[in-house]
Amino acid sequence: MDIRVMRYFLAVAREESITRAAEVLHISQPPLSRQMKELEAELGKQLFIRGAKKITLTDEGVILRKRAEEMLELLDKTTSEIKSSDNEIGGNICIGSGETDAFSLIAKTANDLRKTYPNITYSIFSGDAAHITERLDRGLIDFGLLVEPVDLQRYDYAELPARDTWGVLMPEGCALAEKDFVTAEDLWDKPLIISRQTEQDGAMMKWLGRSFSALKVAAKYDLIYNAAHFVKAGFGYAIALDKLINISDGCGLAFRPLLPQLGVGLYLVWGRYQVFSKAAQKFIEQVKQSIG
Repeated sequence: MDIRVMRYFLAVAREESITRAAEVLHISQPPLSRQMKELEAELGKQLFIRGAKKITLTDEGVILRKRAEEMLELLDKTTSEIKSSDNEIGGNICIGSGETDAFSLIAKTANDLRKTYPNITYSIFSGDAAHITERLDRGLIDFGLLVEPVDLQRYDYAELPARDTWGVLMPEGCALAEKDFVTAEDLWDKPLIISRQTEQDGAMMKWLGRSFSALKVAAKYDLIYNAAHFVKAGFGYAIALDKLINISDGCGLAFRPLLPQLGVGLYLVWGRYQVFSKAAQKFIEQVKQSIG
């Protein structure tokens, strides 16, 4: 498999048509069709289901699409880093982050760095800790901003001078919103909406005083923005970090911190033996300067 064929394959997968993919690639249809058949023969697997109106991927095709996207993303990232000149530092810095208000510190760092190095650009990937560390381990992103709990033995890191606080996002005007804080007992009989990462958080388990199987877990989420729509609809109560959702008067939502308070630290992490581009090195220097 060569890079050109991978780009052809991804075009066919996206367009769901050999003809449309050929148009996008500015090549004729017969050679493209032949390339895809040769790719299937090379792998010994059928990659496409060729229907009357569109082409869909087989299970093997789906796997190849995911890996091909990762390979090309890494190739493009590497090419950009190498092409960056010694005299004019530029290129793309890839940052993965979970949902946290502390990302504002990353944004400020990037803005400060841009004043000196305006040719540095940024790609931002949002996801939970598992998705971020997977991409970090594969070299697809340079940095990950992670919320505790974090396995710091695998990475170099900078601890950020900020902490997020756990609380409960609830419908505005509900009985629980009349309280200043939420206790574990308040939640034992409530339909809960929890993040997938929270389920693995030993500190949260200890605070709740119950196993998740003993709670009324009505839904799980990756992004609190989407879960907030469920809360607003009255579906349940979301255990979430503070300062992520608008809770101004009239928005239909309220947020109350936990009691006893449960806070989490935040870490910017990167590969322990990672070879950085000049742009990424400057970013680390700027982060360390920002946090003192």
